[in-house]
Amino acid sequence: MPRALNKLRAVRVNSASAIFDRRPDGTIYVRSPRPLGAFPTRITERLEYWAANAPGRTFLARRGADGEWQRVTYAQALARTRAIAQSLLDRGLSFERPVAILSGNSLEHALLALGAMYVGVLYAPIAPAYSLSVGAFGTLGNIWNSFRPALVFAGEGYRFERALRAMPLDGIEVVVAESVPDGLPFTSFADLENVSVTSVVDEAHAQVTPDTVAKILFTSGSTGSPKGVLTTQRMLCSNQEMIRSCMEFLADEPPVLCDWLPWNHTFGGSHNFGIALYNGGSLYIDDGRPTAAGFEATARNLREIATTAYFNVPKGFEMLVERLRADEELRRVFFSKVQLLFYAAAGLGQRIWDELQERAVETCGEEILMMTGLGATESAPSALFTGIEGAESGLVGLPIPGVELKLAPVGGKLEARFRGPNITPGFWKNTELTRSSFDEEGFYRMGDALVFADPAAPLRGFRFDGRLNEDFKLSTGTWVSVGPLRMKFLAHFGALAQDVVLTGPDRDFIGALVFPARNASAEEWRMRLDELARLGTGSSTLVRRIILLQTPPSFEAGEVTDKASINQRAVRERRAAIVEELYETNPPAHVICADTEIGNKS
Repeated sequence: MPRALNKLRAVRVNSASAIFDRRPDGTIYVRSPRPLGAFPTRITERLEYWAANAPGRTFLARRGADGEWQRVTYAQALARTRAIAQSLLDRGLSFERPVAILSGNSLEHALLALGAMYVGVLYAPIAPAYSLSVGAFGTLGNIWNSFRPALVFAGEGYRFERALRAMPLDGIEVVVAESVPDGLPFTSFADLENVSVTSVVDEAHAQVTPDTVAKILFTSGSTGSPKGVLTTQRMLCSNQEMIRSCMEFLADEPPVLCDWLPWNHTFGGSHNFGIALYNGGSLYIDDGRPTAAGFEATARNLREIATTAYFNVPKGFEMLVERLRADEELRRVFFSKVQLLFYAAAGLGQRIWDELQERAVETCGEEILMMTGLGATESAPSALFTGIEGAESGLVGLPIPGVELKLAPVGGKLEARFRGPNITPGFWKNTELTRSSFDEEGFYRMGDALVFADPAAPLRGFRFDGRLNEDFKLSTGTWVSVGPLRMKFLAHFGALAQDVVLTGPDRDFIGALVFPARNASAEEWRMRLDELARLGTGSSTLVRRIILLQTPPSFEAGEVTDKASINQRAVRERRAAIVEELYETNPPAHVICADTEIGNKS
């Protein structure tokens, strides 16, 4: 059941509701009873609107080298966007001659992206890790050869020098904002803005339609190598209207966001950036990260910027909770104006959820509404939301206005499939993937399974029931549903476990490779494992043995996706020798085993 609320801070968020259409073959169609409102043709129309109606309002801000906030107003952003658009057209850039952005979130990144979208020049923000966090550049090279950019932006030139030298640069213009790469020809970002804007910009702008592809987002999802998701103007605009139809408070006053989430990913680059732009808000670019080394910058920013809504991934909320415990000033500022807390990309443990609310009540006497949902890069990204009724860990809500959800029976589960104006038309230069990703009715196949939170009360919404391609069978033929068991494992081990990879395809029992979050004795791990085993209801939910991994997951080896989630299959394959240790008749001493009697009873 939803957690009991104390007094809830007032916020205009709609109720999650739905109409269900159940078919004899087990297929269920679900949609919102509320219609989707009108939305603009191009996302940059919102930039023009706010430049005319709130010209002096801060749109974007980022700390400079002196530590002070460098701000760009809506009027300034529009003028700079149009100048950059002129430079792109002068260079003959287009859908066929696109722009690649290698560097992370910055004022220049935002303006270049807006300039490209303003006149229909295709661009792709590429995960900086493909250039900076690897020894080789195989993934970057694959994207480069497929996308074939005519202009490449690398904000801090010297940081990207090694990656640039590894790529074919013939006929490609390299643009940098600072720290010039040694010995490479380049153009200063300032030169893109130092032009006179002509009527060709307005003419090109008028040619941008809802079907114009605004950007390509290369995403690996939870499995596989990066695929280029076509993201159209219709997708971006309709999804922002969908979001605001649920989070109505966004229209009441300009939202203030302080956000680190990368723009090469749909959560940061489409959802959060779009919320600020669509609703005339102010987006403060947070150069922090949810890591031990990076969170200090985030804490500093949140002590200064009182956000009206806060969006993050579960790891970010986990680190925020730790800091809120000890930092009174951070608590005071953070809870002063925030109306909504929202997490996505992975499940948030109930422990973190509950402590956030405890800190809120302690600080301001009210709980803050927590929301989540379900979506994908292919849905731009939002498709399902929880509502004002509140939620709990594991819920993903119901379809938002404009989205049709189809639950199709697949292998004993219900696969989520989406249709609506926010759904991608397909994938960059991959007709076979495009064809196979849609069913006969034109619904996009998510690959995620859903289950009713309460079959007797369907309006409570759905729970995530795992990814279909992560599930596996034991040697007994018993199916193991990886997603729910992984969430159960992490919730049970709490602060001990950072993440877990379940093992057992074609084996006699389930084991686990654990990425520990902190040091603890083997005895503490064994005690927790025994407790979890007692909760098991059979071989499909009983984890018998675990190994604590000594090295973190590798981005370069594909163990971590661009969304910072674990690729279960890649970890098992790369650490196959360690997996074998779990299943030895006489396992090594570092294998932690559940009590034999508990296992035999299950």
